[in-house]
Amino acid sequence: MAKTSTNNTAPNGNGKSLGSIIQGIRNIMREDPGVNGDGQRLEQLSWLIFLKLLDANEAEYELDLDGYTSPIPERLRWRTWAEAPDKDRLTGEDLIAFIDTQLFPGLRRLRASEQNNPVARSIAHTLTTLFTDVNNYMKNGVVLAKVINQLNQIDFNSRKERHLFNDIYEQMLRELQSAGSYGEFYTPRPITNFIVEKVNPQSGEIVLDPACGTGGFLVSTVEHLRGQNLTTEQELQLEQYIRGIEWKTLPYALCAINLRLHNLSQPDITKDDAFSRPLSTYTSEDRVHCIVANPPFGGTMDASAHNNFTTAYKTKETADLFLVLMIELLLDGGRAGIVLPDGSLSGEGVKARIRQKLLEDCNLHTIVRLDNSVFKPYATVKTNLLFFTKGQPTKEVWYFQNPLPEGSKGYSKTKPMQDKDFDALRAWWDNRTENENAWRVHIADIAARGYDLDIKHPNAVQEEILEAPPVIIAQIEKDLEALVGLVGKMKNF
Repeated sequence: MAKTSTNNTAPNGNGKSLGSIIQGIRNIMREDPGVNGDGQRLEQLSWLIFLKLLDANEAEYELDLDGYTSPIPERLRWRTWAEAPDKDRLTGEDLIAFIDTQLFPGLRRLRASEQNNPVARSIAHTLTTLFTDVNNYMKNGVVLAKVINQLNQIDFNSRKERHLFNDIYEQMLRELQSAGSYGEFYTPRPITNFIVEKVNPQSGEIVLDPACGTGGFLVSTVEHLRGQNLTTEQELQLEQYIRGIEWKTLPYALCAINLRLHNLSQPDITKDDAFSRPLSTYTSEDRVHCIVANPPFGGTMDASAHNNFTTAYKTKETADLFLVLMIELLLDGGRAGIVLPDGSLSGEGVKARIRQKLLEDCNLHTIVRLDNSVFKPYATVKTNLLFFTKGQPTKEVWYFQNPLPEGSKGYSKTKPMQDKDFDALRAWWDNRTENENAWRVHIADIAARGYDLDIKHPNAVQEEILEAPPVIIAQIEKDLEALVGLVGKMKNF
């Protein structure tokens, strides 16, 4: 994992900054021969953090919840084996053997149905789900013991320390964008914040992300709702209305940590394939008020998944299937804000039929066009933010080309998108006029185009290419050299 850059330099109770502790853990993990690459390091760190964070949560439950009993056998609790007195603490081969033959098997065998407390049932279910697929990659028990000792310097019972750790954790998730294919699990926070802001979920509305990744949209939703000055009762009910689906182990684990760090003790996050059931089986009880999502795109699904869709909408393109699914899962009057690539806005056959369904079943009122550098370096395809309401057909679509910051030629790892980059869009949103960034298209014109939504600004001024071919070639060579260097660094993690 790349070095975490953070301003969280305030010392914790042990006199060390949380940033230095996390960086120390990462450096220690590089000593272990069993852990290779960012993905494995983050997975290893995720289950360790989860168990320590859960132990801190349980300390609160034992004080605040009458009759709470942990579903975890005492010998498998973090406080028992990871925080034991020095003379009793496991290390070396004994530690590895304990984790591989006792801890993981024991957590996989927990039975939620045997718990008499709803919080305990939720914990048992999450642990069983998580540890069925997660792995212990570390092979050196001495090195692993050092990692655990470092983690024990973090006090998750301290609200201040947990808040500081939130920022560090967000930075760790942001680094996924640069970690090869793992970038699909992270959406830049300014995008999740803006989409949630404009969908504007209210207390008591069910909000779903059917491809929730590391939970960015759900965290933005929680923060948005808490900004509405929730009552104590509304705060207690909050997690009943936040739903997510994620089928890959690493992002599921990272999402579970993310939501617990934001004080959701029983988040309704399902580890499953969102396409695992036929659309015809969904009922009103499955439908939701709001959907906020960045579904994976560029991939394909196998036949068993797309066979759950009607013939007219069968496709292997994941983004298109998710669009059909999300239309189905919205209640009438329900609102959605989603990220889609340019490829979903055009194309014939099934793609055109899916767009027609969207325009006939929903009011697609806004498409925000983003620069192709927003998701660099994970992806350089052009993406769009689509906002729609189910239940009324589209009459016209407003387009807004979100401008780059003044003087910028694109976003990068060192200069990522910021919340303020949507300020021009915010100013325009409630007072819509056509201008150099905004235009609208009537539904009749869209239908005449075969429901093609990839519509450029009719009055846009095309930039003249001033560079000579040798200059362009030199820039391409420079970019390729930088890319080769990045790949080399990733291989050496």
